[in-house]
Amino acid sequence: MLTPIGHGRPGEALPVLNGSHLLSAGAVGFARGLNDTPKIAALLALGSLAGAPAIALVAGAMAVGGLLATRRVATTMAWRITGMNEGQAASANFVTAALVAVASPLGLPVSTTHVSCGALFGIGAVTGEARWRTIGGIFIAWVVTLPLAAALAAAVALSLGSR
Repeated sequence: MLTPIGHGRPGEALPVLNGSHLLSAGAVGFARGLNDTPKIAALLALGSLAGAPAIALVAGAMAVGGLLATRRVATTMAWRITGMNEGQAASANFVTAALVAVASPLGLPVSTTHVSCGALFGIGAVTGEARWRTIGGIFIAWVVTLPLAAALAAAVALSLGSR
């Protein structure tokens, strides 16, 4: 029987799984940084063009995003998409890190969060523990986001152009 985190005895699998999970989380963090660097550079360039302190613009954008949704997104991804064990969670992280790390240098537009959710959807589908209502809600949000953002951008552009 596996013991709680940090209390494994020699020869038990859980300490190895915990170490793998920690390593896989670090890999996802690295891949996210690799993927987000061009976005941060774009914000820095935009801030320079606008005459605003670039670092303040980047920090402000990150703070607003964190305050508005980080906890909700993390909770959904960790607990609401599917049930999983430590090995499955580490596998999802390693797959996410690999896909994002390969896509980023190629300039492929991927979202680390979308890729991670896809890995979790796959685990849930294979194990039969997928929470399809949550997955459906996430999918609808993904489908609606792009056209809604385009409509909002068009409305702002039209309002600014009419001045």
